[in-house]
Amino acid sequence: MSGLDETRRLYGHSEAFNQADAVLREVYAALKDRGYNPTSQLVGYLLSGDPAYITSHLGARNLIRRVERDELLEELLRQFIAHIEERTPS
Repeated sequence: MSGLDETRRLYGHSEAFNQADAVLREVYAALKDRGYNPTSQLVGYLLSGDPAYITSHLGARNLIRRVERDELLEELLRQFIAHIEERTPS
């Protein structure tokens, strides 16, 4: 089946992680500062790609456009998994 049953491996770049982390933190702060629910707004943006979900306050809308959505998702999952691993006894 020409690779359809094989697991694909995606290699991330630490520079992209650092940029995605910084962008998510700044956008989160801008959304929170404006009284939005950052989780809902970020989910809306990540699912649709519509930057209108992100406030322009503090340049957040322009900032989030600098990082690909897949890189933002990868960073969110990386942090989530790290959090789980911290809480799981060895």
